[in-house]
Amino acid sequence: MSGVKRPTDKHLMLFTGRANPELAQSVAEIMGVELTPSRLITYANSEVYVRYEESVRGSDAFVIQSHPAPVNEWLMEQLIMVDALKRASAKRITVVAPCYPYARQDKKHLGREPISARLIADLYWAAGADRIMSVDLHTAQIQGFFNGPLDHLTALPVLADYVERKYDSSKMTIVSPDAGRVRLADTWSDRLRAPLAIIHKRHDPTVANLVKVHEVVGDVAGRTCLLVDDMVDTAGTICQAAGALFEHGADKVIVAATHAILSGPAAERLNSQPFEEIIFTNTLPIPPGVHVEKATVLSVAPLLAQAIHEVFEDGSVASLFNGGTQYC
Repeated sequence: MSGVKRPTDKHLMLFTGRANPELAQSVAEIMGVELTPSRLITYANSEVYVRYEESVRGSDAFVIQSHPAPVNEWLMEQLIMVDALKRASAKRITVVAPCYPYARQDKKHLGREPISARLIADLYWAAGADRIMSVDLHTAQIQGFFNGPLDHLTALPVLADYVERKYDSSKMTIVSPDAGRVRLADTWSDRLRAPLAIIHKRHDPTVANLVKVHEVVGDVAGRTCLLVDDMVDTAGTICQAAGALFEHGADKVIVAATHAILSGPAAERLNSQPFEEIIFTNTLPIPPGVHVEKATVLSVAPLLAQAIHEVFEDGSVASLFNGGTQYC
């Protein structure tokens, strides 16, 4: 009939970049959907080309892309994927960035510095994204950088459930490797009902990734210490913290971190310390050629799949946290 609008069914489509297709495939399998066939090419001059091999018109599109090194290449690929969806008339586009790129550049420490995390949000918006989904942002303020909804998921239940099953929390102390992770460690402390300790350290503002550990605040002697952080990059902070804990009589040291960046000397440093276990998630793929002897990698695919389902069905992403507060 003319003049009468017919209702259209909602149509979910999943897309993946080339940085971590295994994670996207796991999400698709859990959700019982297929990844949309896409043609992604990097030309000889490093320019990226994207074309979707199916119509995306009117779809609720979710673009999953991790951002390991080289970060800029995978970021640009995701931006181009979003632009292609926008120009092909996708109805709503959600960027799924399990590890938000440039998250550590969230404020100015010195004059004449950028706030790159805000720039990334602006780039996603300019490309055509309507929504962002990420896991364990480095700082809470990044949520306010994007001019639209930002779903901040946490991998804490994934990591904590594993720790609870394997270790005796009555003999455990949760340790923050620096003052910036105290809130995260406090959340872990509440979850495992374990006491809290803090490593006091100081950055050298003129040298990247250089820290100096000063002292341990809290009782760690004879305890199983769980060092918690949102990411491990060069592993300098974690390894210096572990050394301080052993010097203060810790019995065992475990590491739990969401994002395994593992740049440069990270594997060598981690393997040189007598860690009991190093627990990561697969928000980022382990870099090629990097082997961390005592690493365990847990999947966040069920978490992402559930969050995508809730967004698609206009449900509550907050329900994933069982009423708890999110942390940074």
